[in-house]
Amino acid sequence: MTAKRDYYEVLGVTKTSSLDEVKQQYRKLALKFHPDRNKSAEASEHFKEISEAYAVLSDPAKKQLYDQHGHAGVDGRYSSEDIFQGARGDFSDIFGRGGGGFDSIFESIFGRGGGGFGFNQQRGSDLLYETSVTLEDVLHGKKMEINLQKQIQCDNCHGSGSKPGTNKKTCTSCNGQGQVRQTRNMGFASFVTAAPCSTCRGQGSIIEFPCSECKGQGKKRGSKTVTFDIPPGIDSGDYTVSGEGNEVPDGVNGDLIVRVRVQPHSQFTRDGKDIFYDHNVSMIDAALGCEITVPTLEGKEKIKVDSGSQPNTIIKLKGKGVPHINYRGRGDQFVRIVINIPTKLNKHQKNLLDEFRKISD
Repeated sequence: MTAKRDYYEVLGVTKTSSLDEVKQQYRKLALKFHPDRNKSAEASEHFKEISEAYAVLSDPAKKQLYDQHGHAGVDGRYSSEDIFQGARGDFSDIFGRGGGGFDSIFESIFGRGGGGFGFNQQRGSDLLYETSVTLEDVLHGKKMEINLQKQIQCDNCHGSGSKPGTNKKTCTSCNGQGQVRQTRNMGFASFVTAAPCSTCRGQGSIIEFPCSECKGQGKKRGSKTVTFDIPPGIDSGDYTVSGEGNEVPDGVNGDLIVRVRVQPHSQFTRDGKDIFYDHNVSMIDAALGCEITVPTLEGKEKIKVDSGSQPNTIIKLKGKGVPHINYRGRGDQFVRIVINIPTKLNKHQKNLLDEFRKISD
């Protein structure tokens, strides 16, 4: 076991730093080491360390104990849960409502049953739905409406798990806390440990009269119609529809993961927001120039092939590509001129080409 670092050192602040300075420094470090942003193996531990330091230094009572007695003063008086108790509002203020996933990362790092952070909330599992779209869908976007078979809230008990007309009973073993604490005195320090209540299984309440339809679960297997938009410019990959996975009463619903595959197109090749199309012309048309009609995603368009065009000449049709999912505007369509060289010539054609060669020398 390694010794804890000084909290001021962890955050890079001093004892005289203002609360605003402490908040600003914590936000900077938390964004840096958030495991969703930082994929290094140490990111989770750093994130936990700086969050614990902030929870202590932002609380006047805890800060005073820490300044007087160091870690022993805080650890001897507070459990890990108590250190973070009441800090949730601060974290919400610092990162904004919803926290951009910070609530879920606290849950995964510090574990469930953490009281003040709401770690006792269960989360429903995610669902996967696979679909394919055309390149035309990539251009215009597409509205999807699907019927999902999943766990939904029981409509008989409205998710309570109790028989209609009855209520849950507060667990007397944990007084509704969902966990029981044990205090052990070890020398000069007292250590407090918390564990889920075995009587109510960490729920804080007991169902005396279960709902007949869901058997006290508050949820059941059912179907739900879900609508969502495939945005213009989408590419193959996984996309998340928040909260449309399996439902959990009094918890957090899982997400619906939509796995999108963009189908290959019979005429166009896509590269990001640009599309490419090959058009064949004869060597005579390439030499003399001509007008050709090419397909686009929105119909046909006439373009001019200049005289003397060489093989693989590229003609750009501005704004005829597809949108970019993160930016305004559209890409371009690039038409590549493929010159056909005849493989068989009759005698007259050979004579004409031979005469052309003679006068060109």
